[in-house]
This record gives sequence, C-alpha cells and structure tokens, in this order.
Amino acid sequence: MPANPRQRRRDRHAPSPSAPAASITPRKLPLTVERITDAALEVVATQNYDALTMRSVAKLLDTGPASLYAHVVNKADLDELIIGRLCNQLVLPTPDAARWREQIADVCAQLRDQYLAYPGISRAAFAMVATDLDVLRVAEGMLAILVTAGIDPQTAAWAIDALYLYVGAYTLEISLAARGGIDSGGTDEIDGSGRAGDTGRPDADGVVGREQRDEVLRRFSALPADTFPNTRRYATELTSGTGHERFDFTVGLMLATLL
Repeated sequence: MPANPRQRRRDRHAPSPSAPAASITPRKLPLTVERITDAALEVVATQNYDALTMRSVAKLLDTGPASLYAHVVNKADLDELIIGRLCNQLVLPTPDAARWREQIADVCAQLRDQYLAYPGISRAAFAMVATDLDVLRVAEGMLAILVTAGIDPQTAAWAIDALYLYVGAYTLEISLAARGGIDSGGTDEIDGSGRAGDTGRPDADGVVGREQRDEVLRRFSALPADTFPNTRRYATELTSGTGHERFDFTVGLMLATLL
C-alpha cells in the first residue's frame, strides 16, 4: 500500500540514510558589518575595550581576522562603527528653546549610559574623527537645540565638543575604577585632585561605595593639619555625591555659562 500523504511529507523532510553528516550541518551565517559590530560590542561588554582587536572579534565570529577586512577597513573603522551603533540608540528631542538645557542634559545622560554599558568604550570616541552618520546625527541634534535657544553657533559648536569630552572622561574614569580598587594598606599617594589613588571613585553605576568613601575620609583625616587644613575640614564635601550627582552638576555648570 502506498504511503499516505502524511507519511510522504515526513519521508520527504527526513534526512537520507546514506547522506553524510556534513550535508545536514547548518552553514555559517555570512559575515556582515552588522554582525561584526555586534561581536565587537560583545567583546567590550564582556572583556572591556582593552580586549577589542580585529583578532578578538574574528575569534568570536569563528573566522580569521583577514576575513573581517572585506567589511571593515581597520580598527579605527571598527571603533567608529561601535560608537555609531551606540549613538543610534539615542533619542533626540525636537528643539525647544524653553527647555534647551534639559534637552541637552538628557542627550548627555543617554550617551553616558550607553558608554557605561560597554566599559572603556569612550576611548574609541576620543580617537576618531566622526564621519559615521549616526554619530553626526547626534551632533546635528545637539547643535539644533543650542542654536534654537539663541546660542551663537561657534559657542554651540565648541560647547558640544566639550560636552562630548566630559561624557567620555567621566565614563572612562568609572571603567578604570571598576577594574581597580582600594589599597587597604594605605600606601596610595594623594594626587592633585584630592583623591587617594583609585579610592573614592565611582563604581560602574557612578556610585562611590560607603567603604570607599569611609576609606578616603580616614586618609584625609590623617593628613597633616598645617599642610592640608581645607582638605581635612571639607573631607565630607570632597567625597560627597551619590548616583550621577557629580555628572549632573558638571553638565549643568557647563550649560549655565552658554546663555
């Protein structure tokens, strides 16, 4: 008796008993710029920006570095692609002259949070001359907000550059601090900024931990009073700030001078 339709369909989709195993092995997905960018961001998210190389990306994609160059010019090109991807996630508001400071501060906070998700990634932004359209879109949006508010275009252009630099430096410091820690032996030197080595710096969420703050306060309190009277007196103020309070303060301070 011939097989019924259900049996024929089952037989048609079943692998042939004589077929070699390789014939049913899934083929690799083709390399694309999008897949390469995804892999690069995964490397940074899991290993820090220091680990990002053409070789590390190729390894994650189960291929050789040479195959990446058909899609990405070089490491600098890869850097621009990953920063462009992060900028693509930013939501830009319709410029409002009555709310321009709030709008600019929000864009900066969005960029900060994107950078913090990928430790050390702001180093890629420092080194590049932006030509990626997603990066330029953010600069265009910020420029539109400032010009709409009546700020001189030259002042607006330089202010945007300064804000980018601050966001990058802020997030880079957090990524570096997250990889460091406190020397409980107390051997770190106090640097010119009033900080003890890596102590007292924010963690990955921008928050200085209680133990870190207490350690810095202890060190400040132990300083010679005749040499560091103000550091001792204002140790609490010097180590204050929760969440991203310092970030918000600095961005607000910069914007307050523009108009």
